[in-house]
Amino acid sequence: MCLIFTMTTSAFVPASELTTSESRQAGILPRGCTFSESDWRALAPFWYPVAFSHEITDQPYAATLLDERVVVYRLSDGTLSAARDICYHRGVPLSLGHVESDEIICKYHGLRYDRNGKCTCIPAHPNGAISPRLRLDMFGVQERYGLVWVRLVDDGPLPLPEMTEWEDPDYLNVLPDSVAINAAAGRQVEGFLDVSHFAFVHTASFGEPDNPVVPDYPVVKTETGFVADYISTVSNYSHEFKHLNPPGFLWRRRFEVFFPFTAKLTVFFPGDARLHILNVASPVSARKTRLFVPICRNFDKDAPLQATLDFNYQVFAEDIAIVERQFPEDLPIDLQAEAHFPADRSSIAYRRGLAGLGLGRSYTA
Repeated sequence: MCLIFTMTTSAFVPASELTTSESRQAGILPRGCTFSESDWRALAPFWYPVAFSHEITDQPYAATLLDERVVVYRLSDGTLSAARDICYHRGVPLSLGHVESDEIICKYHGLRYDRNGKCTCIPAHPNGAISPRLRLDMFGVQERYGLVWVRLVDDGPLPLPEMTEWEDPDYLNVLPDSVAINAAAGRQVEGFLDVSHFAFVHTASFGEPDNPVVPDYPVVKTETGFVADYISTVSNYSHEFKHLNPPGFLWRRRFEVFFPFTAKLTVFFPGDARLHILNVASPVSARKTRLFVPICRNFDKDAPLQATLDFNYQVFAEDIAIVERQFPEDLPIDLQAEAHFPADRSSIAYRRGLAGLGLGRSYTA
């Protein structure tokens, strides 16, 4: 008899005793889950990107989110479907199959499932009854900012992080390749928010070794996280273009955090020029992250994009070299676990916010 581990108890429950709908509501822990049960429960109701829009066609696409194996595919009307990547007949990943007439077909025995996850045909018994257990676990899925977002547990309406400029025709959209990071998503996001490492980690890109002082900056709570407004003389230009930095110009960097793992950075360039970077750390597992970074700007719209891409990949690489080596690997939620100084205001607010989501003091992601 097939056994499924539920998060509601510490016992195993036979699959025959749970319908697919009940399984989703129970919040089944993925096989080999690297998160604690309470942390997985706290994180599963949020939206995370698992792919670029251009990657999803009528060919099933396999992804992993919070240790859950997910299959995503596009229907004939352009909409998307997402499901747990398994056929409950004999446990074969549906991502091995194909889509035909808006139905995903299992590679092993040809079972067909419609857009709602209902099995519509068993080729071996075309006129036979179909067990209600042959129904897919469907997930919420939507597209925005050139990304495909999936939500494993739907516990009510929840908006995506905001980047309204992506839809503004006055802005140029840039979509760098995703980056695989062998580190916790929380560690990556906290590093993105950190403003006191520029002079030490980013010396080859934009940091200024002789300008390490961090001016005071405010942190204000919002409904989805918080905003940190940081103003300093540290330029956001690559060293290659430092000559474009006006003498004495004060650079404003506005960080908007959307819990748990998204942060939008707006850099105010001279005049009305704006650069927006959406840093989205998608947790593959507790210590593996796939980073997506949609970027848009309203200046230099005719300039070659490769320079922008190369600069961002360089900055990512400089950060990753540090983040992948941090210890403990898990981001400490207990503020007494590590020392802090005034420049860490955003980090402190971030850790407190994660604790407010219900994540454990020894946070695993």
